[in-house]
Amino acid sequence: MRNWLLAILTLLLTIPPLAAQEVEWNVDASMLLNNREGGEDRTTPDQTFFFTRLAPEAGISMLDGTHVLKGGVVWYQPMIDNLSGYKVLPTLYYRYNGNNGWHMTVGLMPRTLMVERMPLYLWSDSMNYVQPNIRGVMAQYIKPQGYAEIAVDWRQMQTERQREAFTVFFNTDWRLAGPLRLGGHVQYSHLAMSKPHAGDQHVNDDIVVNPMLSLDLSHHTALDSLRLSAGAIIAMERDRATDKWERPAGFLATATARWRWIELDETFYTGQGIMPLYAKWGSQLNLGDPYFDYKTYSRTDLVFHIVSNRFVDLTGSLTLHANDKTTGFWQQIACRFYMDSNLWKRRHDRDHLKNGHLPSLY
Repeated sequence: MRNWLLAILTLLLTIPPLAAQEVEWNVDASMLLNNREGGEDRTTPDQTFFFTRLAPEAGISMLDGTHVLKGGVVWYQPMIDNLSGYKVLPTLYYRYNGNNGWHMTVGLMPRTLMVERMPLYLWSDSMNYVQPNIRGVMAQYIKPQGYAEIAVDWRQMQTERQREAFTVFFNTDWRLAGPLRLGGHVQYSHLAMSKPHAGDQHVNDDIVVNPMLSLDLSHHTALDSLRLSAGAIIAMERDRATDKWERPAGFLATATARWRWIELDETFYTGQGIMPLYAKWGSQLNLGDPYFDYKTYSRTDLVFHIVSNRFVDLTGSLTLHANDKTTGFWQQIACRFYMDSNLWKRRHDRDHLKNGHLPSLY
């Protein structure tokens, strides 16, 4: 793969100057300490995540950034005295940025290219830690009034030891009138079989649909941001061994508020557990937080943005989980540092670097 990447970069560099070539680079580094404590909950046991992650990328852009080819790695390293437990994942993708709002990305691409992070019931904190890339293709339509994006993430290739698995997801959010917004999420997760496969393996399907209506009151209060959302979650799951569909459903409400360096996020779900096959297949099929497999669940995040600007976000947070059976309490320190070629060119512009927020990864 390295020889192919060098050949492609060499070819791009030989294209005439009319192509307006430009070298682009970015470095995304993060650290996380998450101490998880919670009652007698078998789905989310007490544990501690403590790691660093380094994700450098470099590549070529042409025609004023319309065509971009980038490659790099993601180095995931637990905080221990040696290199055991580390993971090095490749990043290599082509991205088309149209001037009409359309974007297309193909390859091994960072999830940070998504407009916003997936909701926790579809993509858990733990999955976000260890699977930072989308492996497939993503199409996006992005306008000032909203966006829509769809992607295919090929999570596992079929081998003798590994089951085939992929996910298709669709996210959208649009301003209707004033502070009113309409959006939602749809996800299909597919878990097939290894080759050859054991007799107890069968194809499994998980479908989740979540329309959401929101009020963005950020410009109507003294707060820096305030958003309230509510909608239904409708799930369908089946194990083709029995070919029986389970159809749990429920109600989801979220609230996010930020004032200066303090942020408060609340998520509340009530209804049926939306992961009926989680006990059997776990995160091979259900990629979201298993707390949503309870009839009632509340998550409250109190986040302190200790340092916050365009290139660094250092936070401390306290998270309280409560469901119909137990509670959990997490304490977290996270830091993300991001720099790219565009920010570097404006590194002496203090106002530009200070005014703005770098989105948190965790």
